[in-house]
Order: sequence, then C-alpha cells, then structure tokens
Amino acid sequence: MLQNSKTVVLAFGTRPEATKMAPVYLALKGMPHLKPLVLLTGQHREQLRQALSLFGIQEDRNLDVMQERQALPDLAARILPQAARALQEMHADYVLVHGDTLTTFAVAWAAFLEGLPVGHVEAGLRSGNLKEPFPEEANRRLTDVLTDLDFAPTPLAKENLLREGKQAEGILVTGQTGVDAVLLAARLGRLPEGLPPGPYVTVTMHRRENWPLLPELARALKKVAEAFPELTFVYPVHLNPVVREAVFPVLKGVRNFVLLDPLEYGPMAALMRESLLLVTDSGGLQEEGAALGVPVVVLRNVTERPEGLEAGILKLAGTEPEGVYRTVKGLLEDPEALARMRAAPNPYGDGQAGQRVAQGVAWRLGLGPRPADWIPSCATS
Repeated sequence: MLQNSKTVVLAFGTRPEATKMAPVYLALKGMPHLKPLVLLTGQHREQLRQALSLFGIQEDRNLDVMQERQALPDLAARILPQAARALQEMHADYVLVHGDTLTTFAVAWAAFLEGLPVGHVEAGLRSGNLKEPFPEEANRRLTDVLTDLDFAPTPLAKENLLREGKQAEGILVTGQTGVDAVLLAARLGRLPEGLPPGPYVTVTMHRRENWPLLPELARALKKVAEAFPELTFVYPVHLNPVVREAVFPVLKGVRNFVLLDPLEYGPMAALMRESLLLVTDSGGLQEEGAALGVPVVVLRNVTERPEGLEAGILKLAGTEPEGVYRTVKGLLEDPEALARMRAAPNPYGDGQAGQRVAQGVAWRLGLGPRPADWIPSCATS
C-alpha cells in the first residue's frame, strides 16, 4: 500500500446498490493513493453476493442485519451502531453510500456522527412525495442533509439539490453508475437456462407502497398475457413473502407467464436486453431499460427519474389496475410506439460515471483535480 493512501469505505446493503457501486469500486481500485473497502449491511444476502461476484468484488465487512419480516425501525436501530463501529475499525477516511435505501441513510448518519465525510452516489433524485416511493424518498432527502459531496446522476438531480440549499461546489454531475453496470452485465450475462422462447416482456413488482395493490396489478397483467399468447411474460419474483403471497396465487399456472426466483444480475441484464418491454415499479430498472434501449412502463404514480419520461423511453402507467392494463396492452398493440421509445436517447449516463465518482473522491481528498460535470448528449442549450 502506498504511503499517505486514503481508505474509502463503500457501504451498501442491497443488490441494486451493489451493482451501482461496483463501477465506483473498480474505478477507485485503479487510482493511486486510494484504498476502497466494502462494508455490507446485508439487507439482501444471496442476491448481494451474486451481484458482487459478477464484478469480481469481495466484501471486507458484513453486518448481516437481515431478519425475516423485519420492521424498518428495528432495521435502522441495528444498522446505526454497528455501522459506526465498523467505520472506526476500518479506519475510514471517506464514506460512500448509494441511493435511497435504509442502509444509505443509516450509514450516512453513522458516519456523520463519527465525524467522517460522506459522499452520496445517485444524490438529488426526487419524486416530491414522501409516500411514493416509501421510505426511499425520505431516505435520500435525509441523506443529502448530511453529505460532504453529492454525486448527482443528471443535471436535473443537481437542480433539485440546489433548490434545497446545497452548494454548487459540493455537487458533481456524473451520470448514473447503474448505466455503467448494466452495459457491462448485458455483455457478460446469458439468458436464464430453460426459459421458453421470446419475444419477452419482463415484469417486476415489489414496491412497498404497492403491496396492497399487488393482487389486482397481477390480475391486470394476467389479462394482458392472455391477450398476447405469442409473448412470454417473465417475472423474477422478489423473495419478500408479502410479494410472493400476493402474486403467485394469481399468476401461477398462466401458460405464458413464467414466475422465477430473483435472477442473478448477469442473467437479469441479458433478459432485459432481449425484452420487447419492461413493466416495473423499480427505480433502477427505469434507468437500465433506458441504457439498453428497451421501453419501460412504470407502475407508479410519480417517478424520481422524470428525464426518461421527457426523453420518451419511459411511460408512467400509475397503479390503478385497469389503467395499467390499458397502458401495457396499448403499447404491445402499437409497434410504432414501441419503436419510437426504443429510439429515444438515454438521458441517464454514458458508461463513465464510476470513473467520475472516483475522480471526485480523489479531488475531495486533495489527490487530484475536480472532474468536469457530465452533460447528456440529449441536453438542449
């Protein structure tokens, strides 16, 4: 290890965080005087390790906080003191968190209480509604109060932070690290073994605020699948028992609806790459679909990623089951509309965001120049 090197701890707990932080870790590892370490909270277990293995990354510390059907206050109470101790023992000079999970806020708070500077990757996303997505909208807003440096994925995210009183000097526009990750994973990944022939429509539904609606949303998508028997609908179902108990009784046995356990990141990226359409309430899949040029129907009433709506690659369907049915069916009946969505520019990144984040950390630690903000190619003057 070089003398005067600085330890940068990347802290995360779920598979989406792992995939989006992997490009940052790899970029930091390639920089002189920076030593990246990985601190996991373990909100996800197997999915988390699978994502890390795809990128050849090993954890340095795991708090292993996961418990079945855990309440959010209990989870936060476990993460906070354990994360504070771990950051001390890992001799962190700088802490990086990602996005909007409970891990994100709890670790950022722990670092703040320990007097450690925190950088927030994917800072500044806002839906404007604390209940949608819940509790993520609160997590990301609270995190940005504590940060030393905000890595905004888009110019709009930077504008959100400026409106909230953050100083421009502490904001870098980097592009979305998830774009870096999914482009690499789509090249490396293969379709899941035993999958029936396409064309595919990929479905994911797991958002906490959608839990009461899941059976009816599943019935709406069942109607769509029955209207398009030539298509194969593939739904990797979240392991949360609440989700599985809601959707399996409705969709199991539908001839062209394939229910899978959650896929490893490589096969999931390959499935998205080969899909005609993504139907999801996920945040990250909105960006990943855009990066891969795959149209996305968003099962939410609001999105914190409106750039995709403006570009035309996303379509907001809401959460009313009949409206979801009409939106998804209408797109599948309109090849020209799907073609226009596929041709839309990607407003979320260029595949170099991880490198910009690493350069930003080096700059903040006095080890290099400040990188320039990323400007989307679709931006207008």
